[in-house]
Amino acid sequence: MQVSEVPRATAAASSVAVSLGLPVDATLVLQDSDKLTLRLLPCDVVARVAPAARQVARFEVELARRLAAVGAPIAALDPRVAPRVHERDGFVVTLWTHHPPATPHGVAPADYADALRRLHAGMREVDVPAPHFTDRVDQARRLVADRDRTPALADPDRELLGRVLGDLRHSVGARGAAEQLLHGEPHPGNLLATGNGPLFIDLETCCRGPVEFDLAHAPEEVAEYCPEADQDLLRACRVLVLAMVTAWRWDRDDQLPDGRRLAAEWLDRLRTAVARDGVDGLGDHPPG
Repeated sequence: MQVSEVPRATAAASSVAVSLGLPVDATLVLQDSDKLTLRLLPCDVVARVAPAARQVARFEVELARRLAAVGAPIAALDPRVAPRVHERDGFVVTLWTHHPPATPHGVAPADYADALRRLHAGMREVDVPAPHFTDRVDQARRLVADRDRTPALADPDRELLGRVLGDLRHSVGARGAAEQLLHGEPHPGNLLATGNGPLFIDLETCCRGPVEFDLAHAPEEVAEYCPEADQDLLRACRVLVLAMVTAWRWDRDDQLPDGRRLAAEWLDRLRTAVARDGVDGLGDHPPG
């Protein structure tokens, strides 16, 4: 979120909470990227705040409500208030349960794999419209092709990203793997280690696709506990996801802290993967 918007966004979240009978004397910033995540005290609620134009908050709230009902491992909405999106001063605000971290060491790979498996099982029980994973790939491709939005991206790197995104979008999508509702970005930053076990957050990136696309966001050692995954497809998805997240970091409006350093680091990793296997050697193995 733009620095100039943070005070207004914080005031909007506090105002919403107080209007619902949740006292707020202090606020702590938990995350500041494309949206602002705050911990409000003493009511101890997590507020997620985004510009009002981002109406995906409604989708996220509805999905969270349905997944909680089937026991999926997600951080739930705060039970003290109605499960809805609140609008205030040009922002949308959603209120979530705060879960103190149970361990400073994160989630063990076996537990990570189990949580993702249970999340996917819960997602198979809910019926909500969601974009296809290829829609998200196409967003990254359009970003890479737009020189105005990615002015710092050198031409050779622009060509590499565009080629990898296009070729792997086709080869991964053409495999005919079973598809279902996915988290979309179940990386370690979206998984909390809590006293109630691992819980996923940030559901606004949900999409449909093969489970290997989700697994590709997790640390590589997690896959060791997922023998049912198609390893060739997972390998291709890992490179596709790497190309996607690298593209996001070159957006001139990217708000991720240290994003430009990560953009350069991930480009190096992508070059290494392509030099090792070639784009044509990724994900083109026939099913079975």
